[in-house]
Parts: sequence; structure tokens; C-alpha cells
Amino acid sequence: MAASISSLPSMTDGPFLTDGGLETTLVFHDGIDLPCFAAFPLLRDEKGRGRIERYYEPYIRMALARRIGFLLDTPTWRANRDWGARLGYSPEDLEVVNREVVRWARSMSELYATPDTPIVVNGVIGPRGDGYRPGSLMSPDQAQDYHAAQVSAFRDAGADMASAMTINYAEEAIGIVRAAGSAGLPIAVSFTVETDGSLATGDSLADAIRRVDDATHGGPAYYMINCAHPDHFEDALGTDGSWIRRVGGIRANASTKSHAELDESLELDIGDPADLGRRYRALRDRMGHLRVLGGCCGTDHRHIAAICEACLP
Repeated sequence: MAASISSLPSMTDGPFLTDGGLETTLVFHDGIDLPCFAAFPLLRDEKGRGRIERYYEPYIRMALARRIGFLLDTPTWRANRDWGARLGYSPEDLEVVNREVVRWARSMSELYATPDTPIVVNGVIGPRGDGYRPGSLMSPDQAQDYHAAQVSAFRDAGADMASAMTINYAEEAIGIVRAAGSAGLPIAVSFTVETDGSLATGDSLADAIRRVDDATHGGPAYYMINCAHPDHFEDALGTDGSWIRRVGGIRANASTKSHAELDESLELDIGDPADLGRRYRALRDRMGHLRVLGGCCGTDHRHIAAICEACLP
């Protein structure tokens, strides 16, 4: 059963919890090889599916203990055409995969959801290129055409919403939002920033959000920031502007290292979970509209527990 519209993060003032860094947990803690950093192939067999389910369970139980909503992200960050091709998946294969993953997430939702803890099935869309480097840039029309297949698969399989994660330039975000609008699927956009709080293109977070909102008539349900440490974007969120109220969630990295440094790291930097929790609390005290709280690279259940203790005691 799909979550009701009134249960989506964009339609409620209550907090929503989500998970930490799925891929970094699998690679560095579990020793699982993830070619192209893609987790979705694990769901194709029973053993891999069991590992993914065990990964999500502690996060879901934290939400259940606090009687708050949970945003269940599908592990489909790499399940688009270019990355799929590198992994040996055809466009037709990927359509099947994206539908199957949403149905799996729906089964998890039905298993754990309660009246106090709605579990929203969130189809995750990753960037066409590298999340840290823009590479070859698309126009909004090209991005819409490129991402439409994954968006449609999510809709057809019954996802409650979708989120574009680790997006590093506005044109790709505009195209994804337009694809979601055409499909009638609620969409959130999560930008990643460099250590100076700006996108890799040099655009400020404020400018990127304004550009997407202007081009899509305020299409995203909300915006997020992911795959950067709060130390990198706290100052950017301390400025004035109505755009700040459009930022509805944070999924920060554990490490204060730059993207370039993380790319070269052979060991996982888990940072300081307690400090990360305090930084989330400071952001939430300043931005009471922050609803979605989770983690990204390097974070695990310890970091999310610290965030809960700091923000949702």
C-alpha cells in the first residue's frame, strides 16, 4: 500500500529519518565489492537482498522507536543508462530492475510501517556522470530525456516519490524535475557542494535552487544537501533569503575531507558521530523546517543514532 500524500515529507511538519551511507557501509564495513559503487545488483539474488535488508533494519527501528516517519530510499543511485551499461545492463534490463527494486521497497514498507511511522518509498535517481565532477554537461531537455525512463519505472511500480541525489549542476536538476512532473511523481532535489559551500560548477547553492525553481515553477517538493560535511555548507545556510526555506533535509558526510580527498582515500573516515549530531542540531535550531535527517558517505547507524539523540531526544 502506498503512503498517503499527507504522509510525504513535503506535506507534514514532522521529522523523517532516513539511512546513512549505504555504499560506503557495504564496501568498507562489510567488504563487499561494488563495481561502479552500484548497490542495486545485490537485490538480484537472495543473499544480496538479505544483506541490504539487514542494512536498513536498524535505521527503520530508530524511526519506529521515536514514532516518526522513515524515508526508505531505493538503492538505485547507479541504475541509469550510462552506469547500467558499464555494469552490463541494457535499458530494458534497467527498467525491470528499477521496477523490481521499488516493489522490494514496498514490501519492506508494508512489513514495518505503523500509523505513527509511515514508511515512504523513495525512488533514488543519481547523476548521469560522476557525483563529484560535472563532466559533460547536459541541457535541461537532454537531462529530462535521459532520466525519464527511470522516473517512469518508479511511478509505474508504485513509488511514493523520487529524489535526485548528489546533483552538481542546475540543468540536470531541471531536467529531472521536469521528467518527474510529466510522470506525476513528487520529486526532491539534493545538491552536493564543495568545501566552499558552492556547487562544483561554481554556482552558489542559493543560485542553483532559484534557477531550478524558476525553470520548473517551483517543481521540487523540497531540496536537500547530501555528500558534504556540514562544515562545508553551514555558512551558506546562514545567509538570508527565501530560498533557505526550500531546503528540507540534510544527508551529510561523516568526513570533513573534500571530494577530491575522499576519492583518493583507501580507508573510511567516520569522523565524529557526536559532533555531527551537534551540527545537525544547530542547523535544525536555525532552520526549523528541516524535516529529513540522514547521512551519506562514511555514516552508519552510529551517526544516525547520534543525530537522533541530538535532534529527536
